[in-house]
Amino acid sequence: MSKLLNIKSLLVLIALCFLTNMFIGKSLSAEQKKSDLPRLLILTDIGDDPDDEQSLVRLLVYANKFQIEGFITELWWKDTHNGRHGVLSSENQMKLLHQTLDLYEKVRPNLERHEPGYPKAKELHKTVKRGKVNIQMTLSAPKGDPLQWIGSGQDTEGSDFIIEVVDRNDPRPVDICVWGGTADLAQALLRVREERTPEEVDKFVRKIRVHAISDQDDTGPWIRKNFPSLFFILDHDPNGDKWESCYRGMFYGGDESLTSLEWINEFVRKDHGPLGEFYPPKTNTNKNPHGALKEGDTPAWFYFYPNGLNIPDHPEYGGWGGRYEYNGKYWQDASDDVDGHPSGRASVYRWRPDFQNDFAARMDWCVKDFNEANHSPMVQVEGDLIQNVKKGETVKLKAKASDPDGDGLNYKWWIYSDASTVETKVNINDSNTLDRANFAVPNEPGKQIHIILEVNDNGIPSLVTYQRIVFNIQ
Repeated sequence: MSKLLNIKSLLVLIALCFLTNMFIGKSLSAEQKKSDLPRLLILTDIGDDPDDEQSLVRLLVYANKFQIEGFITELWWKDTHNGRHGVLSSENQMKLLHQTLDLYEKVRPNLERHEPGYPKAKELHKTVKRGKVNIQMTLSAPKGDPLQWIGSGQDTEGSDFIIEVVDRNDPRPVDICVWGGTADLAQALLRVREERTPEEVDKFVRKIRVHAISDQDDTGPWIRKNFPSLFFILDHDPNGDKWESCYRGMFYGGDESLTSLEWINEFVRKDHGPLGEFYPPKTNTNKNPHGALKEGDTPAWFYFYPNGLNIPDHPEYGGWGGRYEYNGKYWQDASDDVDGHPSGRASVYRWRPDFQNDFAARMDWCVKDFNEANHSPMVQVEGDLIQNVKKGETVKLKAKASDPDGDGLNYKWWIYSDASTVETKVNINDSNTLDRANFAVPNEPGKQIHIILEVNDNGIPSLVTYQRIVFNIQ
């Protein structure tokens, strides 16, 4: 009997050790995954054109895919300006942002049923900071001297917070998404330059990546002139036609039925919880007369979203947030040719069916159980995602895929020609298979071929997972 008890005790001990290691492993994996998330800092003029609220609602249902460092509000006008929410003031801006976070908290537990890692609203509330007020808009007034908005004694809670975030002991870059103006960023950079050595300033600047939706105050050009090494994407058509800019592709061009009031009512605003109900049904500017969705600021964070397609270190590669080319000083809109009319906005709207379905699925997560909603397929490509190949060789393309819901899957390998630099037309054989696809490398040493694998499920809504492979021809 005593031997039997000893054996049972030993088995219990082994089981406990196994479970302990399993939970520790899960904890370490979760922590490791968190350390790989992009660090996101939002500069917003929320409170006037409701597209900021639209972009914020979408961002929050993707909050587990980022380490959101904070939100900084910036006010263009004096406190007598009438915004959508009545008399707009910096105080009301803060209240509006906190209100949105409170609505997010109401659906966060249900979002967690579908994917882990959604930050609690109480933690996000702590990161909301007040920025500059009474800044002159570049779009609505003659350009002025940016130094009237920045300089000695003009620090804000927001500019101080930018310095604090960048200075943290974290090797990851800080991705600053500019939905409004750059005055707080300019103030932070100016102060760092005044107080630190050139080497320390360079180290600070190298930790920042900026994606700005146009220049909405005069400090944007000042930043690019005074900090030429700063990673800076100016999302604005280089020929000056703002309607051709990449960010306009969120709602203009392509299949505009996906930005209609009918679409957002069905997939976002109705029967999708309090956060969806808050999504504004109308914005100030949308060239589509039937359009309700604008989200002109969403490409700023789409650009950094880790979806297997986007590679933020390379703006010229393109993705949900648009594609950009270096003009010798900074990055600005590049054109994609999707339908015979090359434009910057095409580099965004080409992905609209995919990112709208993905948004609709996550809004479902706000209210539905796991087995009632759809989830993205899982994909693993065989081999490195950046490969060197030789001219004339035949390259085999292989991957594995599965679906968490047991849905059927469709596969497609295709050449992203706008991102590729080869001039030869490359054909992929057996492009609708996972294990037989292949292509012949053209005789163009020094050029690149970008191949995208798309795996679509047949769930509702249909979701796609991407994987990009870049081939450098030797």
